[in-house]
Amino acid sequence: MRIHFIAIGGSAMHNLALALYDKGEEVTGSDDAIFEPSKSRLNKKGLLPEEEGWFSEKITSDIDVVILGMHAKANNPELLKAKELGLKILSYPEFIYEHSKNKTRVVIGGSHGKTTITSMILHVMSYHDVEVDYLVGAQLEGFDRMVHLTSQNDFMLIEGDEYLSSALDPRPKFHLYKPNIALISGIAWDHINVFPTFESYKEQFSIFVDKIVNGGILIYNELDEHVVDIVSNTFNPIRKIAYGLPGYSIQDGITLLETNEGPMPLEVFGEHNLSNINGAKWVCQNMGIDEDDFYEAIATFKGASKRLERIAKESEAIIFKDFAHSPSKVIATTTAVKKQYPDKKLIACLELHSYSSLNATFLKEYKGALEYADEAVVFYSKKALELKGLEIISEGEMIDAFDKSNLKCYTDSAEFKKYLDGLTIKDSVLLFMSSGNYGGIDLESFFTYLGE
Repeated sequence: MRIHFIAIGGSAMHNLALALYDKGEEVTGSDDAIFEPSKSRLNKKGLLPEEEGWFSEKITSDIDVVILGMHAKANNPELLKAKELGLKILSYPEFIYEHSKNKTRVVIGGSHGKTTITSMILHVMSYHDVEVDYLVGAQLEGFDRMVHLTSQNDFMLIEGDEYLSSALDPRPKFHLYKPNIALISGIAWDHINVFPTFESYKEQFSIFVDKIVNGGILIYNELDEHVVDIVSNTFNPIRKIAYGLPGYSIQDGITLLETNEGPMPLEVFGEHNLSNINGAKWVCQNMGIDEDDFYEAIATFKGASKRLERIAKESEAIIFKDFAHSPSKVIATTTAVKKQYPDKKLIACLELHSYSSLNATFLKEYKGALEYADEAVVFYSKKALELKGLEIISEGEMIDAFDKSNLKCYTDSAEFKKYLDGLTIKDSVLLFMSSGNYGGIDLESFFTYLGE
């Protein structure tokens, strides 16, 4: 097929383009801005557009499918031309469903943990040489890209994002996948620019459950009251499997999982990850992997990129980075680190830069989120507030929102870097939490602090 991508440079979109190219399809695309690593990866395969921008002349009648990214607007010139020619236009999730409609679709949903759980399942399958198609939200160690598509594999493993599909399709992505096997890890209000109330956000998960095919399987976190409420009230004739927290212990900074064969050391830690392991185990068992084989594989799982990823360690100091930015993720991450290293000082640096996190109405959801941090820092850019059309948040308002009197606040990246330069992290854990880059700061430079 000849496939054209409108907004090929996005994280998910360029991975899909690469997957289709490697599958043997003819791929072209456009975008008005492409950054690394997308730029280099597309260029390596000859898929990088010669010029940035939108060009209606690229859209011709011999194109079989146009894949529309969320970044593209409704008035995009290429989109308008595609509609004029009557071409088949699919959003990213629509295309994934079309590809997998004759496969067993396994969809992992939830406000938090879905990338990690999807990664765990994929790691276990790879460990036991079980080939599956997949779509995951992070770059994984040992895998070339975040998307893999074939004609022959029986399973399609999908990370089910609840954000909108495209400029033409306002449905959440995970509503389109119609899973045979589904998992919900937890529900915590997010994406308030699209779902202005918690109830409207929660409703999307009810719809997701109702989209599971008749006779399908729902695996759900019984420790989350909102998930339990949704599961209890669905009329969909599906099999329901609950999971919670497994038994474990911590010895000398190592988490040991209780199994039938005795305590098993893990590479990951934190109760949220232990719960994720339990959910992943049930999914894998329903994909044909027995419990003992699951444990053998999961013992070697080191985590998804930027999910409590250890980037440096010496005898007296450790540095982690994590994608956490929503309240529930910040709480889970800081709690996990403090419990894992109770004798070390926890220095937690959180960047707020998403629409939700910088919204004054939503900010109160962060109350107590940095409770376990011995030294807590919040970085946010006033320029980002202006670009998003949001009110300026004062330092006092930020301190009140987090309910932490000794909270340090920075709105200038140079001042934040000066703070980092002055840190001595002997006997400490330094935790960076962000889905951004703190105004362009290179975290690699802080490895030199170790041992000072």
